[in-house]
Amino acid sequence: MTSAMIGRRRYCTFFLDGLFFGVEVERVQEVLRYQEMTPVPLAPRVIRGLINLRGQIVTALDLRRRLELSERPEGRHPMNVVVRSDDGGTSFLVDDIGDVLDVEDEAFERPPETLRGMPRALIRGAYKLKERLLLVLDTDKVLSLTSEPPVGEPRLISEPPGLSRRYEAPSMPGHIMAGINPAARSGR
Repeated sequence: MTSAMIGRRRYCTFFLDGLFFGVEVERVQEVLRYQEMTPVPLAPRVIRGLINLRGQIVTALDLRRRLELSERPEGRHPMNVVVRSDDGGTSFLVDDIGDVLDVEDEAFERPPETLRGMPRALIRGAYKLKERLLLVLDTDKVLSLTSEPPVGEPRLISEPPGLSRRYEAPSMPGHIMAGINPAARSGR
C-alpha cells in the first residue's frame, strides 16, 4: 500500500433498486454479465440458483432479496459480482455494475440507530460522496446464511432425528443441504 492509499479504501460498486452499494475490492473475484442459473429445489429464497463459471460452481445470491428490497423488474437480468470467501465463490446478483472507487476514511459513517432489521445487520455504514451515498455491505454477514439470523429471519426450534437442525420457516438460512444428515438423505 502506498502512502497515498493510507486513509483510503477501495470498493467495487454496484446498483440495487436505485441504491449505490460497495464491497471491498479485495474480496471480488470478478464481475460478469448475466449468467444462466440452475434453480435449486428447497433452497432459501435468497438463493436464486447455481452458476457454472468456467468449471467452478458458485451459488447465486440475490442481493435484492437478501436486503429485503423490491423484486427485480420482469425481463431484467441481473449482473454478477463474484466474491471470494473461505467456502469458495458466491455470486451477488445486482442490477448494474459501477466502478472501483477509492474513498476517504473520514467520509465514512456508521448506520444510524434508526435503521432497523436486515439492512442494519448487513450494512457496515455509508461514505458521503458528492453526488450520493455509497452503502458499504458487510460481505461476511451477507454470506453467512448460517449465522444467528437477524430479527425477522427464521430461528432454530428443534433438532429431530435425521436432521441436525429444523427451522420454523421455509426460507431457512444456511447452505442448500445444510442440516440434512447424510444417512437421512440416503434413506438409512
